[in-house]
Amino acid sequence: MNATHLPTQPSGHAATYPSKRPQEISIQGFRISTQKLPILKADPIEEMTKKLGITPPEMIFGDNYVMIEHEKSGWGINFNAFDALDKVDKTGQSMLQVAYSKEWQSSREKTHEGIKEVVKPFDWSYSTDYKGTLSPSAKPFENTEKPIPIQLLMRPDPILFFDEVVLYEDELADNGIAMLSCKIRVMPGRLLLLTRFFMRLDNVLIRLRDTRVYVDFETREVIREYQSKECEYEKVRQILASTRDDIPALMRDANRLSEVLPVVEKHSERIVLDA
Repeated sequence: MNATHLPTQPSGHAATYPSKRPQEISIQGFRISTQKLPILKADPIEEMTKKLGITPPEMIFGDNYVMIEHEKSGWGINFNAFDALDKVDKTGQSMLQVAYSKEWQSSREKTHEGIKEVVKPFDWSYSTDYKGTLSPSAKPFENTEKPIPIQLLMRPDPILFFDEVVLYEDELADNGIAMLSCKIRVMPGRLLLLTRFFMRLDNVLIRLRDTRVYVDFETREVIREYQSKECEYEKVRQILASTRDDIPALMRDANRLSEVLPVVEKHSERIVLDA
């Protein structure tokens, strides 16, 4: 894969793993690529901390990415950890004001005691509304009411390419989880990418923020849908208590939680790429 097509990575350490090559597929003028490398080490974490202005999560996969490119039009979108974390609230205004916040800060200062940066107030749940990074020459999306065609995605078409990429993860001082991950599947006529931020703060809140990108290879139509869901932890537990399933397991299952969490924000955009 040509280096000019790689997203700008803050760590610059991808070359450390020459045997780990990106996975990719080209189909009808589109190129889809993913990269999965080990978590960042101390030096690139310190570099990322300085650039972001906040302490990064416990597990940061700074060299991982998922990318979709349309070579003829120059349109492209990629999903990477640095840009996602750069959208985390850095003012502290969205910070969850609960007892765990002091516990988190204390644990983080110890974990990153070698970093000469002060742990400043910020949204320590690492909640992000990241919808991907568009290439500089990409035409912008326009708002639409047109939904992603679920009926086409439910067809039993062969899956030509599938990957799941974790961008970052944190256990919130052992009181839950915050994770951003991407799944992508490519069929002969279309693809679907799901980037999901999942946050569960035990006894406080559960939050899901999903970005779906749908591409039709024939029409070159791209639809991007963003949806945010959240609810108080205890309310969700009570809803699930009506089932006979294992409640603790369900509280860790983002797919199952998505079925019961109320929607707090949703909007869609689309674009038709030049032939």
